[in-house]
Amino acid sequence: MVSPDADATSTRIEPAYQLVVRHIETRIMSGQWVVGDRVPSETKMANDFGVHRSTVREAVRVLEQNGLVRRHDGGKLLYVTAPREADISARITAAIVLHEISFRELWESMRCFEPVLAECAARRIDDETLDLLQDNLDRTRANLDDRQALVQLDIAFHQLIARASRNRALQLCRQPISQLFYPSFSKVLTSRSAGERLLVAHKNIVQALRNRDAPGAKNWMDKHIVDFRRGYELANLDIDMAVDWPARPA
Repeated sequence: MVSPDADATSTRIEPAYQLVVRHIETRIMSGQWVVGDRVPSETKMANDFGVHRSTVREAVRVLEQNGLVRRHDGGKLLYVTAPREADISARITAAIVLHEISFRELWESMRCFEPVLAECAARRIDDETLDLLQDNLDRTRANLDDRQALVQLDIAFHQLIARASRNRALQLCRQPISQLFYPSFSKVLTSRSAGERLLVAHKNIVQALRNRDAPGAKNWMDKHIVDFRRGYELANLDIDMAVDWPARPA
């Protein structure tokens, strides 16, 4: 429990609101408070932790930013929640950029994730997702001369396979990296042949998925990721340069 004079005595070590954050996090992560539970009022928590309501309010603000508590439909009541994928991705993506991680490091990471996701998807994919992938292939074939369309279709293709894997741990790890990795594909698509190679890889991956051929899907996805690096280098891009923050649409 935070002591009544925590605001005065813990400033040199850790702000009182951070102590409250850690106590609440412990209750959530230990299962004492579960997802969907209503969070006690600021007054009750202030009494429980022996701090001012303003301290609790600051702690709640941090917990909301971290996605552990949320207000439903703009109301005043707080509930325990699981952090959303977008919240997690945004923070990790920012860390990747600020740590000046190179494209080579991203590529090595994606070469770990994507083939395994394809392998898992081959075992678990449903017909609806196969239909969506076929539609993606058809639109890719029709847009070989449209670089920006190909980038968006490629991103969607890999997202479909990631979801089809039904491996949430891999998806959470992959998402922030993919947000920086795949948009850079526009730099690689400098010729129609690059788009055609992408289409060939996608066709073979989908065929392996249809056949529930896990080794084949994994192998073709690995070839696809290796070819991506080859295209990056052929475009005279420095694979050891730090990645950029993804540009937002105008």
